[in-house]
Amino acid sequence: MKVLLLGGGGREHALAWTLRHSPALQRLYALPGSDAIATLAEPIAGDAADAARVAKLAEELDIDLTVVGPEAPLAAGVADALQAAGRRVFGPSRAAARLESSKIFAKEFMARHGVPTARFVACAGAAEALAALDQFPPPVVLKADGLAAGKGVVIAEDRAGAEAALADLFAGRLAGSAGQRVVIEECLRGEEISLLALSDGERWVLLPPAQDHKRALDGDRGPNTGGMGAVSADELLPPELRKRIEREIVAPVLHGMAAEGNPLRGVLYCGLMLTAGGPRVLEFNVRFGDPEAQAILARAEGDWATALLSVAEGHLRADLLRWSPQPAACVVLASGGYPGSFATDLPIHGLEVAGREAQVTIFHAGTALRQQHWVTRGGRVLGVTARAETLAAALEHAYAGVEPIRFEGMQYRRDIGRRALAWIAAGARI
Repeated sequence: MKVLLLGGGGREHALAWTLRHSPALQRLYALPGSDAIATLAEPIAGDAADAARVAKLAEELDIDLTVVGPEAPLAAGVADALQAAGRRVFGPSRAAARLESSKIFAKEFMARHGVPTARFVACAGAAEALAALDQFPPPVVLKADGLAAGKGVVIAEDRAGAEAALADLFAGRLAGSAGQRVVIEECLRGEEISLLALSDGERWVLLPPAQDHKRALDGDRGPNTGGMGAVSADELLPPELRKRIEREIVAPVLHGMAAEGNPLRGVLYCGLMLTAGGPRVLEFNVRFGDPEAQAILARAEGDWATALLSVAEGHLRADLLRWSPQPAACVVLASGGYPGSFATDLPIHGLEVAGREAQVTIFHAGTALRQQHWVTRGGRVLGVTARAETLAAALEHAYAGVEPIRFEGMQYRRDIGRRALAWIAAGARI
């Protein structure tokens, strides 16, 4: 099988690493890929969100399956272009991708199909948004409607902070054009969990649960980021709670999308808050999370290339997917200043030493190879990932892998997995 992987970040490095283990894989290409992904796949220069270019490339290379990593190509209609050209693609249509590309669409969809979520108001202008604030006692959550690379969400602790954030959103300072429409919603309390499903539009299979760490600083402080680390362990969701989420959220969403004529083929990512009143949806994505993918895929076994092909063909083969019972953890090393402005092309030291750490795999999110030396190229630079018998042991191995790595301004959270360990110790129940 010849596979084309779209994207070039840490998630795509983890996907390439997973696909390379598939016995059915013959050749793996990556558009655009990265210097790190080039050790696993043949890189091809270009824009992964250029739908016409991707479809033409798939035809020229006679690609059996295109796997879409990031959200931007899906929102740009890459899956539609590939399907129109008769090529198989793992990733939903542009219409189905609105579950992620438009927060307003997602909230209104949930209202139509009875999917539990936070109370909300959708606002198309600053005056409307300021008036809507009266309906929400602080703290209040403000979300840019469009794609904002995980940075379009603000939790405002008071009215003044909410007004300032709204001004930044509508002026384009916070999320660019993604913030021209805004969702205001109540702030939910509880434990935050991610549960992903692979779906062929009719059937689905749940993946192991994960927990992301969005805030930049220890103790869940600081600005929201694309993700500073993640853990995956079966104990995060006891079987009865997992079944409840499947029954109350996953099934209604996938059935609802199909009923509205937009069946979702690919990944349904449910970002959840486990409140005292039950699980509630915080957000949907229609692709693997980043860095959740690193932790989840570190546990992946089986023939993933053939499994993803079965999704694209509309007959999901869940029997091809197997999972290690061992938990996994990923610690993100980020550039100084992230998620704001940051320097690039800074030398990275200690990667070879870190790579020798038992049970550690390092996924490159934003690096480049310059004269045989790795340098930084992005806000999130590396995802140091480990799998072990227990979550505590996986975290210990991951942080041992972090220890020898250094680059100027390097920042990372030192409490990845701490809440998960406490949640599991308490019985992981709501």
